[in-house]
Amino acid sequence: MALVGKKFPSLEVNAMNDMGDTFKINVFEEAKKNGKKVLLFWYPKDFTFVCPTELHAFQEALGEFEKRNVMVIGASCDTAEVHFAWLNTPKDEGGIEGVTYPILADSNRNLANQLGILDISNEKYDEETGVYTVEGDNVTYRATYLIDEEGEVFHEGINHMPLGRNVKEYLRLIDAYSHVQEKGEVCPANWEEGKEAMNANRAGVATYLSSN
Repeated sequence: MALVGKKFPSLEVNAMNDMGDTFKINVFEEAKKNGKKVLLFWYPKDFTFVCPTELHAFQEALGEFEKRNVMVIGASCDTAEVHFAWLNTPKDEGGIEGVTYPILADSNRNLANQLGILDISNEKYDEETGVYTVEGDNVTYRATYLIDEEGEVFHEGINHMPLGRNVKEYLRLIDAYSHVQEKGEVCPANWEEGKEAMNANRAGVATYLSSN
């Protein structure tokens, strides 16, 4: 079920940071209490191939997100202890040493289940026993959520596991949504900060089209 236009689930999840601190994060409350937008991105597993490239890419762009008053949070179904081991593994050895934003450890899969982002394509049902089993690791797809200062989702996307994300596109989406919030205008295809937007009425659209 799509979450765009709805409140993000209010649920506490264990988290880990680069200092080795274990704590709990409620993503919805983080947005509300801090008056910040939140980018929450899920990846399948620690100590894999595509995943560290994404975590490093978000870290490299962290200053741009912070300039936009956006909190970045990573997430997977690994435990906090596994996260900490990965955070202490050098980049040239496949680790994420140097990543400073928090990472959710949804090892009980409570939030991932609520979001419906677990790969259950290999789930099987045994009619004789009435038991469901999953072949494989029961991990998440590459799901991304952009959440505004009121805890409402304004973008969600899910990639298949082999497909890494484009971090710059999330900056563009945040800029566009902030423009809508501030100016009350809508943003056409390929809009970027500094380009002309559109008034959300017939006259505004006509004005935009006649000048482009």
